[in-house]
Amino acid sequence: MALLSVKQNAKFWGFSESWVYRNWRELQGFKISSRIRFDIEEQKELKKTFKKNFQKSLTIPFFFDNLSAKGVEMATLKKGRLIHGFGTVYKKKINNWTSKNWTIDFYDENGDRVQKVVPHAQSREEAEYALMFEKQKVFDRKYRIEQRRQKIGFKTFAQIYVEDYMMTARRNFQSDVYRLNELNSFFKDTDLRDITPFTVERFRKSRLKAGNSKSTVNRYTALLKTMLNTAIQENYAEENPVTKVKLYSEKDNLCERILTEQEEIRLYEASANYLRPIITVALNTGMRKGEILNLKWSQVDLKAKRLRVEKTKSQKLRFIPMNDTVFNELNVQPKDGGVYVFANPATGRPYYDVKRQFRNACLKADIEGLRFHDLRHTFATRLVEKGIHIKKIRDLLGHFSVTVTERYTHSTDEGMRKAVELLERKDKVSDKVVTKEIESELIN
Repeated sequence: MALLSVKQNAKFWGFSESWVYRNWRELQGFKISSRIRFDIEEQKELKKTFKKNFQKSLTIPFFFDNLSAKGVEMATLKKGRLIHGFGTVYKKKINNWTSKNWTIDFYDENGDRVQKVVPHAQSREEAEYALMFEKQKVFDRKYRIEQRRQKIGFKTFAQIYVEDYMMTARRNFQSDVYRLNELNSFFKDTDLRDITPFTVERFRKSRLKAGNSKSTVNRYTALLKTMLNTAIQENYAEENPVTKVKLYSEKDNLCERILTEQEEIRLYEASANYLRPIITVALNTGMRKGEILNLKWSQVDLKAKRLRVEKTKSQKLRFIPMNDTVFNELNVQPKDGGVYVFANPATGRPYYDVKRQFRNACLKADIEGLRFHDLRHTFATRLVEKGIHIKKIRDLLGHFSVTVTERYTHSTDEGMRKAVELLERKDKVSDKVVTKEIESELIN
């Protein structure tokens, strides 16, 4: 496949490089390592397609290969306006500017008049070409014609997806970049249109064989699904094969590790001084580790005893009331004019992570299988045991759905024992005959 650079394609079309940069998507260009490239065969077909569509379907009376005034047949010049059978090109003064801008005037598929300035057009020829593109769009919308893009390999589109979508639309994309590398290793240069549900299943099986859990494989599948949906929007693909693949059940992967009160005491004793208030906030607010480590004093309202959680995983702003435990802990934290509540005294910046310190504290306290995220589980479970409605817990955790919240709430053995004991009757009557009088007395 012979590829053209922007400079070469500008020479091919007979226009400036800036014009090619402005219209590279309409010219069916694509990016390779952040550089725009064009398939020469696609460009030739594009010329032929435009010429055929305009002359046959819209009866455009000019030859596409020569857009100069001399090459325009049946076009008339009236009061400075070049009038074609499909629209008008002229110069117009905008507001109080002394210079004039090239303007195109045409009717859309609904019969409504459209007047648009072509701000970067340097000549009448470029303005005529812009008019032609607009009328092509009108034709496509009217007859539901979609321009199909050239074939594109998975790796090539993955690069486009990272630069144009992932880094701009998502805040936490680092984990997806790692997953994308694994997807690239499997699919390589496979054309997006050649990916089938069977191909997706083969990838999922390979990840399970590599040791990934079913929940992790589901994250890979979700990323692939989002990518292919984007490819459909950009006309690189017609359908998404991932929609035909069923996600793995994650019930067996749920970690039901809840911190007991005795373990909590041992954990506090074994933790470093700077780690204890972080654990306190986690157990009493249910905030995520990243939310706690990046908590700023501007988000803490000691008067109203409330925390404002920003830049959340769900992009949902939420407010969490502070109980006395959290209030007292934050009230004694040194401020010193710093921005962050839990800042590294050496740098003044928040701690990057406390995974190693938390793991060492668990080892010292003889606590096995506990992650920092389990403190969030513990917070939710303790609220359930106190009889708090799950919808309120959902709002405190910042979830969109109660279904997600249910994954964080687990019943402890002690809680289940108390629930069963509620059914136990204080007055046992199983060893005597219950008459109607006794039954009435028991009921009343």
